[in-house]
Amino acid sequence: MYDSWGAALSPLRAGAVAVVLGAALLAAGCSSGGSPAGGDKAVDEPKSAITQQPKDADPFWVNPDGNAARQVAAYEKSGDKAAAGRIRKMAEQPTGEWIGPENPEQEARGFTEAAEKSDRTALLVLYDIPHRDCGQYSRGGAADGDAYRAWIDGVARGIGDRPATVIVEPDAVLHLVDGCTPARFQEERYFLLRTAVTRLKSLKRTKVYLDAGNAGWGRPDQIFDPLRRAGADLADGFAVNVANFYSTRDSITYGKQLSAKLGGKHFVVDTSRNGNGPYTGGDPAERWCNPPGRALGETPTTRTADPLVDAYLWVKRPGESDGTCKGGPKAGDWWPSYALGLAARAGG
Repeated sequence: MYDSWGAALSPLRAGAVAVVLGAALLAAGCSSGGSPAGGDKAVDEPKSAITQQPKDADPFWVNPDGNAARQVAAYEKSGDKAAAGRIRKMAEQPTGEWIGPENPEQEARGFTEAAEKSDRTALLVLYDIPHRDCGQYSRGGAADGDAYRAWIDGVARGIGDRPATVIVEPDAVLHLVDGCTPARFQEERYFLLRTAVTRLKSLKRTKVYLDAGNAGWGRPDQIFDPLRRAGADLADGFAVNVANFYSTRDSITYGKQLSAKLGGKHFVVDTSRNGNGPYTGGDPAERWCNPPGRALGETPTTRTADPLVDAYLWVKRPGESDGTCKGGPKAGDWWPSYALGLAARAGG
């Protein structure tokens, strides 16, 4: 139910990495970007001027050539200043960089080098666990355990001693608990997640947060022991509400209940699209997928409402589709009209 990648470097991703990192880093790669569906204009324009946020409140890196930045440039070129201003709300905030399956070392190095050059911390998302997403829109992942361990090693080599905050495997633990992951794969998944956390925590400037579901699922009594088995005890903490829409207040309540069962572990909250809370209409099984009427949430910051909450983050990149539902393009593709709606409803 999250981002997916193609097998080749798209022109959009290639342009982004080239601008930020230089042509030397573009031997190959993967993309979560692409041309939008439904008649929306593709974001193939040069980037607009995008600046970093003040480091004291928001130490995370803003990609100056991401999908939102390119959409700003496209709207500015067409003279649509109102739309450009709305999308700039997204473009000037740091969002997660989802590492693709083919060149993890190259991508992790590129993002962390660019972030370090800006005196910021890269926010990376790892989503390549075997048998991921239980056959839904973002099904796939590494071919097997050996491939996954090699992929994690590549990510770790790419990060090196540069600062990074890493969100590990959205849904992976939740799907162990809710029965979505078949029993024959469960022990391997626990082992792979714990291996990933251990490897990443061996890096001296990397913080690691293991995904722990959301307030809508809301079963701390069932998930806290699986989280521990998967490596939460070794991590800096856990992440809640990744790519979902539950309010920050409800997410903090859920996180604190879970923290109490994990020895006071800290956590981070994905606030990227939770400004209007969750969608309550339509098919309950797909309320998470491109729900209408949603809004951007609190902007990323380390100044939060609770000492247990290390940061509000935009882990899911707002404006990118959840999947081919409700008229959306494939998972991970930029969707300009949806992005505009998120920004417009956020006010300001």
